[in-house]
Amino acid sequence: MTIRKVLIIGGHPDPDPARFIHALGDAYATGAKGHRVRQFKLAELDFPLLRSAADWMEGAPPASIASAQADIAWADHLVILYPLWLGDMPALLKAFLEQAMRPGFALRYREKGLPEKLLTGRSARIVVTTGMPAFFYKFFYGAHSVKSLERNILKFVGIRPVKRTVIGLAGTDEALRCAWIGKMEALGKAGE
Repeated sequence: MTIRKVLIIGGHPDPDPARFIHALGDAYATGAKGHRVRQFKLAELDFPLLRSAADWMEGAPPASIASAQADIAWADHLVILYPLWLGDMPALLKAFLEQAMRPGFALRYREKGLPEKLLTGRSARIVVTTGMPAFFYKFFYGAHSVKSLERNILKFVGIRPVKRTVIGLAGTDEALRCAWIGKMEALGKAGE
């Protein structure tokens, strides 16, 4: 087994440890004991919203974001977990990604052509929970939030391959929750 450097990013805005997303992230970390693991929860970070393109392009990231960037740079595999809110990722996760994936860290603009991808050599897994059945989210809605994160952010900065896990009917059945906790531990053990 290859030992991986795994960063687990809990994208639930609520710090309440009873949230299923936090349990899933912790289960992944438990399973990943044979790997090197770092973990943080966005609900515990303090950072401002970006309000201008100039700040995104040229501003210095706040200390909490700079620390998260160091963790991203360290990792060779990212696990990003979030609940589906209004059909998309929570605003706090989007605000974090806008802060963290700045030019000079995640990408570098060139005079011509597409930006240079500065986070190549990393893979990711996106884990999304939703109250609707997973197949309904995937086929009726096209899993658009997951696709957007994968294509418009992660792959844009060089993170690939990206695997997806959509957990439907989250929080509706204790047996289902337990089964997913076990699956997350298995993914952690495999470093996937």
